[in-house]
Amino acid sequence: MKLRTFLAELVGTGFLAASIVGAGVMATNLTKDVGLQLLIVAVATVFMLATMIQMLGPISGAHFNPAVTLVDLINKKIDLKTAVNYVLTQVIGAVIGVITANVMFDLPAIGSSTAAKTSWNLLFSEVVATAGLILVIQIVGAQEKGRYIPLAVAGWIGSAYFFTSSTTFANPAVTFARSLSDTFAGIEMTSVPGFVIAQLIGAIIGLGIAKGLGSER
Repeated sequence: MKLRTFLAELVGTGFLAASIVGAGVMATNLTKDVGLQLLIVAVATVFMLATMIQMLGPISGAHFNPAVTLVDLINKKIDLKTAVNYVLTQVIGAVIGVITANVMFDLPAIGSSTAAKTSWNLLFSEVVATAGLILVIQIVGAQEKGRYIPLAVAGWIGSAYFFTSSTTFANPAVTFARSLSDTFAGIEMTSVPGFVIAQLIGAIIGLGIAKGLGSER
């Protein structure tokens, strides 16, 4: 793998994390309406995700997500060494993105979120959100050479912001990074392991459904 492949994962994951956290801060600065705040974050995430996938997909595959990398490893699209390097790059990128968002809004570069998210329904929600994401990637990625992946993935995430109780984190790297910002999009560090486990379970379920449907990326 070339250096630019990992740079693409770093940049893509970084901008994704920055858009989520930054939009969350902007939303709370603009309005006290929680529904509108969530809409603002969802719109920012949808546009950023679609843009990053379209721009960086040809370079790295636009994973930006350890769950997506895990699925490619299982499907033998990448080897273990590459997968580990992808995940490390994604985590670093997400952390840089969150720090960037914090600094842009004159907050401590590294904070500590107090938003506890440990209830069973939120964990189940993350299983559903991540399973759906992987299913979309696998099925749509096999159609028309994956040309509609940016639209489909962004569409799933945008929708899942509103129909899942967890507001669809669905990304272990970004979930961890969001614990470093005590803002609207934050999550308490002690809640991160449960979310990550739920997301990885969801990824396996999503892959299993895709294989059952007989179409996979």
